[in-house]
Amino acid sequence: MSATALALVLTAAFAHALWNFILKRSGGGIGFIWLFALLATLVYGPLAIGLVWHQWHDLGWLALGFIALSALIHTGYFLLLDRGYRHGDLSVVYPVARASGPFLTVIFSIVLLGERPGPLALAGAAAIIIGALYISGLTSQVRRGLPLRGIVYALLTGLMIAAYTICDQRAVTYAAIPPVLLHWGENFGRTLMLTPMAVKNRAAVVSAWQKHKKAALAAAVLSPLAYILALTAMTFTPVSYIAPAREISIIIGAWLGTQVLGEADAKRRMIAATMMAAGMAGLAIG
Repeated sequence: MSATALALVLTAAFAHALWNFILKRSGGGIGFIWLFALLATLVYGPLAIGLVWHQWHDLGWLALGFIALSALIHTGYFLLLDRGYRHGDLSVVYPVARASGPFLTVIFSIVLLGERPGPLALAGAAAIIIGALYISGLTSQVRRGLPLRGIVYALLTGLMIAAYTICDQRAVTYAAIPPVLLHWGENFGRTLMLTPMAVKNRAAVVSAWQKHKKAALAAAVLSPLAYILALTAMTFTPVSYIAPAREISIIIGAWLGTQVLGEADAKRRMIAATMMAAGMAGLAIG
């Protein structure tokens, strides 16, 4: 991998972990989630419009259908992720959600698409399961009767990741939608879908703007940026190199949670996050 590609991928990984950190630290809620989506739509709108104007003009019903489906799935993803962070630590929820998505994608690919992963991918899946159990302290929490809502929401978020991964893959291949346009359309659609909830909770939106507008803007820039940087690296570097390197975000997220937010069990969570990142790398190249 060239130094340029590595720099792009590592920046993308940091940006992804950082916007999750911002969401967790802000306290989330429908006001912040809606504001975040709206600002992302506005910030990247000129890029998407320019792309349609200069390079791609066919917005047929198939393409619009894929964009709407992606927006629906991503809406569920952000709502579940927000709930996860309100009930669990960043250093647990982020790695579990981030790693369980690719794991479930492999399961769906086997069951629905008839794909057969190799030994390295299966070993990676096993590492993810073991790492998830270790980082969550599941057996200890069950034994002590502690709530598992954060972990449950993280796993449901992973399910949404698997769903939008398959949906978006079909959108950019079968429907030939440019990835940047698909991502912007998802943000626009998510903003529309969340608007009724935002109107109903106007006080939360006003509060999010007054207290966290800079954080919402930062998240709105970083979330699409992480995606665009990874896509850019993929244009001149094999995906088998890019995908494993991206998973450093799991370790970064766990570090931000334990070291910056002061979450507990730092050593155990960092070890588990590293194991899960390695497992995702195995899935990517196996």
